[in-house]
Amino acid sequence: MQEDIQFRPADAPGGVRHVLNAIVAPRAIAWVSSVAPDGTVNLAPHSYTTVFSTNPPIVGFVSTGEKDTLRNVRASGEFVYNVVSDDLLDVMNLTSADFPPDVSEVEWADLTPVSSDLIAAPRLAESPLAMECTVVEIRQVPGANSWLVLGEVLAFHTSPMVWKNERIDLSAVRPLTRLGGNDYGRFGEIVNRKRP
Repeated sequence: MQEDIQFRPADAPGGVRHVLNAIVAPRAIAWVSSVAPDGTVNLAPHSYTTVFSTNPPIVGFVSTGEKDTLRNVRASGEFVYNVVSDDLLDVMNLTSADFPPDVSEVEWADLTPVSSDLIAAPRLAESPLAMECTVVEIRQVPGANSWLVLGEVLAFHTSPMVWKNERIDLSAVRPLTRLGGNDYGRFGEIVNRKRP
C-alpha cells in the first residue's frame, strides 16, 4: 500500500480552499436573495450552507468576506434561501460575479422576483424551492474573514412540479451541488436505506 500524501493547511497545493472544497463535497447551494436599504434586490450563491435545526427550523450560510448579501441581511434581518435546480446552472453562475451594490443580479440575469408572504426579500419564480427566513444570528468565524448567517424559516415555497405524495421529490428538483474549483455536481441516483 502506498503512503498517504500529507500536508498542513499552510502548505496545501493550490491553497487550502481548493483542498477543503474538494473534500467537503458535494455541497448544497443557497441562492440567497436579499434587499439593500436602497431597495436593490441582491442575489448571490453561497455553497457553505446547511440545516442547523429542525425545531425551530434554522438554515444557514457563510459569507466569505463582507459582501452585499451580508450587509443586506444585517440591515434587514431577513433573506430568502432559493434552491438551484440543475437547469439554472448558467444563470446562477452569472449571479456569482461581483456586481456593485446598486446593481440587481435578479434584473441583470433576467430572473423573475416573486413577492414573499412574510418578508420584504423576494423569492425567485425560477427556483423550485424557497424558504423565507428571518435572521436569528450573524457570527464572525473566529480569526476569519467569514460570517455565519443563521435564519429561522418562516415559510416554505415549493413548485407543484416537485411536490408529490405530500413530499418534495428531489428527482424532480434535481438540485445542483458545488464541488471544488469551478466544478458543479448534477443530481444522480437515489439510494434508499432504512435505519436499523
